Amino acid sequence: MSRVGSPVPGHPILDEIEAADRSVGFARRAAEIDRSPEFPWSEFRELGRRGLLGLRTPTASGGRGLPMTAAAVGLHELARRGGTMFGKLSLQPDFSSVLDEVGSKELREEYFRPLVRGEVLIGNQITEPGAGSDAAAISMRAEKHGDGYLLDGEKSQVAFASDAGAALVYARTGGPDRGASGITAFLVPQDLPGIERTVEGDLGERWMRRGRVTYRQVRVEARRRIGEEGHGFEYLQRELTRERLLLGAVYLGVARASLEETVERAGVRTSFGRPIGRHEAVGFALVEDWARLDAAWLYTYRALERFESGVDVDAEAALSKWMATEVALTAIDHAIQFHGGEGYSNRLPYERRWRDVRSGALAHGPSEIMHLIAVRALWPSAGSGSRAGSLSSDRGRGSADKSR
Repeated sequence: MSRVGSPVPGHPILDEIEAADRSVGFARRAAEIDRSPEFPWSEFRELGRRGLLGLRTPTASGGRGLPMTAAAVGLHELARRGGTMFGKLSLQPDFSSVLDEVGSKELREEYFRPLVRGEVLIGNQITEPGAGSDAAAISMRAEKHGDGYLLDGEKSQVAFASDAGAALVYARTGGPDRGASGITAFLVPQDLPGIERTVEGDLGERWMRRGRVTYRQVRVEARRRIGEEGHGFEYLQRELTRERLLLGAVYLGVARASLEETVERAGVRTSFGRPIGRHEAVGFALVEDWARLDAAWLYTYRALERFESGVDVDAEAALSKWMATEVALTAIDHAIQFHGGEGYSNRLPYERRWRDVRSGALAHGPSEIMHLIAVRALWPSAGSGSRAGSLSSDRGRGSADKSR
């Protein structure tokens, strides 16, 4: 393995993932599913069977209970071998951790534990037409009706639009003047009367089969409310910081695979009588990619350690996600360039990797919002009394675009 190989060689989780890869064939299946988009149920169930879903999910909830740093190593390796698909499959319990942390015992047993086992898929429905990063603009209503609620509105950019068995749906129970603090979370089965689901095409990560979900007077039992009324976005905020750090590990895993392969190729492909890596135009670009990759990994790893120790790392998590996305896109672009015309073809994985990673600049908070979070940490709002890196420092204009 080249010097740009695994950043934590010898970690126990790596052997488990290698064994799973031998059984599943991560890279092969990711390419096949990209060509014929479908949700990878067999791979999802296999990861669940092997304990590779919910790596950091507490053992009391059916997960592995690994430290954040160990979970990040696992996600990094899954993505290095199988791209964003396998990294994000493993993250599905984390994307629904609001259910585990705030939901009732009944709902956790009915949905969350099966999710960790790979038996059920739960989506997240936050984004709406005209309401992506700005959670205060959510307009879907959840009106009290008898012993439950009636949901009415439309969600867009919904991952697993036709495949999720249930979804965490964020709707407004308070007036628009309450901004993000008037939003409530519900766990909604997707086969209820009045729900219409439509899949739309995507540039990358086609296996997510994103689309629109429309609710027309959909009755939801009160027992399916997650936590208290009006606190849905507050619960979501806690989850987003952790998600962004772990997503950084996923994108860096894809970057590492691309750089490893390009370094190997540049050592054997020749031009003008010597390996192209010996030409400064190529070699210098690749060593810069190497430096940026390791720097981004160390930054993310340090932020994960600080998160585990209870330090507020909202801003660092935002910067980690932004940095990892940029490093990965650059490494993939160089892989395309230095593999020559073949690198641009669909015979090699780089065009697919670029399409998949490109979503990282949009989902779970676009890069511009990641910068804004960091800016607030440098110059806190007057009288906020807390680090502005926390999205809660601006309740009315929070960022919650996590369509993936």
